[in-house]
Amino acid sequence: MKKLLEVKNLEVSFQTYGGEVQAVRGVSFHLNRGETLAIVGESGSGKSVTSQTIMRLIPTPPGRIKNGQILFDGEDLVKKTDKEMEAIRGKDIGMIFQDPMTSLNPTMKVGHQIMEVLTKHLKMDKSAAKERAIELLRLVGIPMPEKRVTQYPHEFSGGMRQRAMIAVALASNPKLLIADEPTTALDVTIQAQILELMKELQKKTNTSIIFITHDLGVVANVADRVAVMYAGKIVEMGTVDEVFYDPKHPYTWGLLASMPSLDSDDKSELAAIPGTPPDLTNPPKGDAFAPRNPYAMKIDFELEPPLFQISDTHYAATWLLHPDAPKVEPPEAVKKRLRKLSSNYPQPVIVKESE
Repeated sequence: MKKLLEVKNLEVSFQTYGGEVQAVRGVSFHLNRGETLAIVGESGSGKSVTSQTIMRLIPTPPGRIKNGQILFDGEDLVKKTDKEMEAIRGKDIGMIFQDPMTSLNPTMKVGHQIMEVLTKHLKMDKSAAKERAIELLRLVGIPMPEKRVTQYPHEFSGGMRQRAMIAVALASNPKLLIADEPTTALDVTIQAQILELMKELQKKTNTSIIFITHDLGVVANVADRVAVMYAGKIVEMGTVDEVFYDPKHPYTWGLLASMPSLDSDDKSELAAIPGTPPDLTNPPKGDAFAPRNPYAMKIDFELEPPLFQISDTHYAATWLLHPDAPKVEPPEAVKKRLRKLSSNYPQPVIVKESE
């Protein structure tokens, strides 16, 4: 598959009164055409900063890109001027934000906000733009689009506002769509509808998607590949099957073990990852996850682990994958969660039981 986006050794920091926060520390990944990549991790792991840096939306100052490349269709976005990025944003790269009420203009009718994209980037006249806006509202599942196109955001429900935000993002047929926690503020029923909508739209438009979330529960339904971030770094990356059913990093184990189950027969308590993420004004030496890792070895506190290759598509940054490391299996809580997942999602299951 041909790569649409390639991020290489990206480093982003923010200058604060408390010092320089190293929010993104050497992140590298790629996205193929028509593919969905989910980036998951706790709050503060660097997910949103990474996505906003791709769009060149981080405020400068206090933020700055210290190092790295963002190759989009072969061109480095880091080297683009603000004016050049204005032509790319909305046209070639669209973004869906977490809260549509802070993204949609409350003083403009929803239809006008969609039409603005069409007239600016696709040079449509107002009549054609209005017809296309109605089509887009219908496409994202908003009833009575002819009426809704003339209404304001406050006249929409939360789920409808998110659908309208998707319509705005898709208006110019972007090659890349970045969805930054687009379902967090919605109830589970509307969340499922929005996720299903995104999957259907991707099939129709072949748009590549980066899906940012802290909720592993939504990942299995929408993503082709998963990147797990911790303390500004990618600590594990692989296909959905590999990360969900054969996880290798203790942090991924912790995330999977802490996923809630809707099974009424499951009386077990949710596992929790002890401790808190590190202060990135002074990143720790060695593996940043070591203080929270019950399987940490001496080397974890001294040297940062490289990304060990497990398969052609699966990588993890943990010293437990070193040939000389002791054999450690995922804890029983993780294995139990994997068995639950296998009954919910029909992906191939790879669960290695202890002998």
